[in-house]
Parts: sequence; C-alpha cells; structure tokens
Amino acid sequence: MIRTYIIDDHPMVIAGIKALLTDSRVVDITGCSTDAYQALNALKTADAEVALTDINLGDLNGIELCTLLKKARPGLKILGLSTFKERSYITRMLEAGASGYLLKNASREELEAGITAAWRGQLFLSGDVSQVLISPPAKSSPLPMLTAREKEVLALIADGLTNSDIAAQLYVSPLTVDSHRKNLLAKFGVKNTAAMVKVALEHHLL
Repeated sequence: MIRTYIIDDHPMVIAGIKALLTDSRVVDITGCSTDAYQALNALKTADAEVALTDINLGDLNGIELCTLLKKARPGLKILGLSTFKERSYITRMLEAGASGYLLKNASREELEAGITAAWRGQLFLSGDVSQVLISPPAKSSPLPMLTAREKEVLALIADGLTNSDIAAQLYVSPLTVDSHRKNLLAKFGVKNTAAMVKVALEHHLL
C-alpha cells in the first residue's frame, strides 16, 4: 500500500478522491489538507510517500508548494492534480520537481497508475496531459480560460492596484492575490504584469 497525502482547497474534491480509492489495494490515504502551509508542515514529518496536490490552491499555488516540498523532503513523490491542462501549468509543475500531472476527471485506475508510477520513480501523465505536451504549440495561443475571481483580479491589476490594495478590496490575503497574479501570468504565457495587461486589452478582456 502506497501511503498517499491529498492537498486540495476544496473538501469535496478530497472526499471524492477518498471515495474513489476507499477499497484500493494499491493506495492508502494517510492524510489530507485544504491548506498548503498546513500540508507543508505536516509532510515534513508525515510518513506519506506520495502527495497529490491541486495546482490552484488559495494561499500558495501547487507549483510553489511542490518546490518547497521537494526541498523539505527530496524523497517525496508529488503529482499535480488540476482541472487546468495548459502547457505552461504542466511544464512548470514538472520543472518544480513533480513526478507527474493528472486531471481531476481521472478514473480510479488512472489515479492508482499515477501514484504507483510516481512511487516507483517514473513520470506519469494522464492521457489528455500527454496529448498537450506532444502537440506542437499553437502559433497564436488561444485566449486563457479565467475564473470569475481571476477576472476580478485582472481588472484590478489593470487599474494599477497593488496586491495589498486588491486584497483589501476582495477581503482576501495578499498571498492569495499573489497566487492569482502568478496563475494569470502563467495562463497568459507572459513574464510580467505589463505584458499581461497588454494582451488582455488586445483581446478585449478588459
């Protein structure tokens, strides 16, 4: 049984994964967390061998969490778990040290296969994710799909507000705003805020 820890800011997602794997003869869910920092602290001493982490966490994104976890516990195998299948998310997660990337619509068999592969030190990508990576990048990238909150943050960034200003206006922490900002940069495929706002304006997203 591979000891596995789940990190997702939606309790229903965690419950769903647990339900899928409840009778598994391969995976043993030994812990879970809806908070990235709580998970980071727990996994420093927990006996988990594999961690499944969401990419779009509220307080710290999964890519940053992966980097921190690999520094704290180099032997821990990490799998990204997300609804996003943009090339930038996948490649950044793998560059951060992840052993694979699955989508949240993964079946029980795919979850077990991914966890087993990671545990064995192998790379695992779900079918749709593999297709994204082997397909040549489009000459003109499609418009990113933004959540309602990301649209709010983008509009406020375009207005010139700082992370602290946006946090106060949306009643969230500056860390959460920073996470949204980084996610937006990744979705737009740009390196700075100015370029992101320029692309958003060109495509009438603002």
